Amino acid sequence: MTRSLTPTEIDRIARRRAGAKMGWYIHATGYVVVNLFIFSLSRYAFGERPWSVFPLLGWGLGLALHGISVFVLGRGGGLRERMVQKERERLLREQNRNP
Repeated sequence: MTRSLTPTEIDRIARRRAGAKMGWYIHATGYVVVNLFIFSLSRYAFGERPWSVFPLLGWGLGLALHGISVFVLGRGGGLRERMVQKERERLLREQNRNP
């Protein structure tokens, strides 16, 4: 059913997964830095109204969705790999029942 991967394929997949995770870490770092700056402007430069919460929430949603796509749903993510493994096991059981 499944074939083994060559060392080149393993390296390519590992690099792609690591790149996706690194992209999320960069996104998260930018989120923290920019939102700290926006918060400081909101708090100390442009009055008393806490308007900085709106960009924080909007960008936070985008960051959360990015994280879900990388760590949960992406190739190699825990949820996806468990689902694939369950399907493989189910198919093998069906195949063994009906030779």
